[in-house]
Amino acid sequence: MSDIENIESEERINPNILITGTPGTGKTTLCELVAETTGLIHIDVGKLVKEKGLHQGFDQEYQSYIIDDDKIIDELEDKLLKGGNIVDFHSCEIFPERWFDLVLVLRTNNTILYDRLETRGYIQKKITENIECEIFQEILEEAKESYSSEIVIELQSNSLQDMENNSIRIEEWVKNWKSNKIQE
Repeated sequence: MSDIENIESEERINPNILITGTPGTGKTTLCELVAETTGLIHIDVGKLVKEKGLHQGFDQEYQSYIIDDDKIIDELEDKLLKGGNIVDFHSCEIFPERWFDLVLVLRTNNTILYDRLETRGYIQKKITENIECEIFQEILEEAKESYSSEIVIELQSNSLQDMENNSIRIEEWVKNWKSNKIQE
């Protein structure tokens, strides 16, 4: 990490959190809950991709946008350097490690996940690939390879109770992070 990156991280008065996981694990819902209780700004990367054209076109087979990593990074750089954000995206390896103080990987039971994806209207091929992604823990492994092990945490997200417990846990983490910043 360069001195500039260290300074940027140390100057932030609010943390940046990344919540990632297979589609359907509850990222957006959890981010909305946490943003409401902590005052962090929820950044839904998938929504930004659509609204700001941060993609290279639309994949008809998968019924999804082909994201443009560089456009996403350019769009988010200034916001994340300031801190105070909770980022919601199904992938994590595209983001610089210096951006995040905590990376949470949501995991969901495959049967529950299947039902959620089916309810969303996903095509069978897309459901199968996302279930396989969850079975093989691809997002968790991606997070472990991309970020320091101290900041990567796996959370279960099978029920509303899990969601509430995760929200409370994150809110406490944010309070502790801010308290530690003040003491530095």
